[in-house]
Amino acid sequence: MTIYIDLLFILNFIYDMLLLITVCITLKRNTKFIRIFLGSLFGSLTTFIIFLPINKYIMLFLKIILGLIMLIITFAYKNFRYFINNVLYLYMTSVILAGFLYFLKIEFNNLCYSISLIIAPFILYLYLKTQKELKNIVNYYQKIIINFKNNRHLELTGFIDSGNKLRDPITNKYIILINKSKLKGIYNIRSPIYVPITTVNNKSLLECIAIKSIEVGNKQYTNYLIGLSDTFKGFDNVDCLLNYHLLEE
Repeated sequence: MTIYIDLLFILNFIYDMLLLITVCITLKRNTKFIRIFLGSLFGSLTTFIIFLPINKYIMLFLKIILGLIMLIITFAYKNFRYFINNVLYLYMTSVILAGFLYFLKIEFNNLCYSISLIIAPFILYLYLKTQKELKNIVNYYQKIIINFKNNRHLELTGFIDSGNKLRDPITNKYIILINKSKLKGIYNIRSPIYVPITTVNNKSLLECIAIKSIEVGNKQYTNYLIGLSDTFKGFDNVDCLLNYHLLEE
């Protein structure tokens, strides 16, 4: 049987691109198309693995490793949970898409690849539509720089949380929530401020620290405290919960 390596490479590239775009749409990842293109290009290297003199188990291992690298190229590595979600959805999508292509091959024989190419623009349209929708909420995600009183700085990705309207009743300063571990090696907590807060279940005291300022975009604010939480672990690429008051400033 004659194998056309160039055609096999192109088909593999299209298949990987459909997978990555589907993951991007499903998880609503704000990913540039160039990263999807480069990820698909790298993923297509699995085309050449079939020509290596290795057994099927090593081949499977190499395919998995290349798949993981492909995901990092496309979506970057932000934290373990973010990465695992990408991995799970990639392989779930791969199983579904492979089953769909197998069904087309049985029903329409050689037309299955043509049908796949027809479906591809529709998936690309959904990707572009998703990216446009994400741009409408991108203002909720902000890069923030925290300037501490010891002249150290910490740069984080924050999410403006509508539920975070915490405010110190004594100083009238607004509170930004981060995990306490983020301060390790940057700031020693010596004189914390304890702010009374009301949660869903009860009332408690939140450990806070005073800072010099925070920088969000091109603006600098001094009317904020940093609230230290042991339970907030972050999500996706978010490191801290910004106060909803930022939308009003």
